[in-house]
This record gives sequence, C-alpha cells and structure tokens, in this order.
Amino acid sequence: MLITVSVRYFAQLREERGSGYEQLQIETQSVGSLYKQLAAEHHFRLQPNQLRMVVNEEFTSVETELQDGDEVVFIPPVAGG
Repeated sequence: MLITVSVRYFAQLREERGSGYEQLQIETQSVGSLYKQLAAEHHFRLQPNQLRMVVNEEFTSVETELQDGDEVVFIPPVAGG
C-alpha cells in the first residue's frame, strides 16, 4: 500500500541531501527502512544508530511503522560550543 510521508532533514543530512524537506510516496515500511532507502539514494554517511528519529513530533525507534500523512524527522548528532 502506498502512503505519503513528509521528511525533514537537519544539519549534516540537510547538507548531504541539498534540501531540508521532501514529500514522498512510499510503500508502508518502518522508519528505519525508510532511512536506509534514503541513505542509499542520497549517499548519507550516517548510520541509523547515529540518529534520533522522530515521527509526528515524538522520538521513536527504527521499528516504528509509518502511516499515511506522517512527518518524519532525522536528527543527526550535533556538536556545539
């Protein structure tokens, strides 16, 4: 079944993607599977275990199944001073 999700990228992922946002039509899958698919497509260097994953403003795990209309955010590690 095809669903539509919105994806937001920050920091390193935003730079590697060249954009901070995209909307996708995908087969129903987990947030971790979506990241692996996007990482292959956009050549992301970070592994899933290096990220915080958020679905609809709630931190979640890689196993969380996505639903139609979900907003997904991948948050990479951020260094600050």
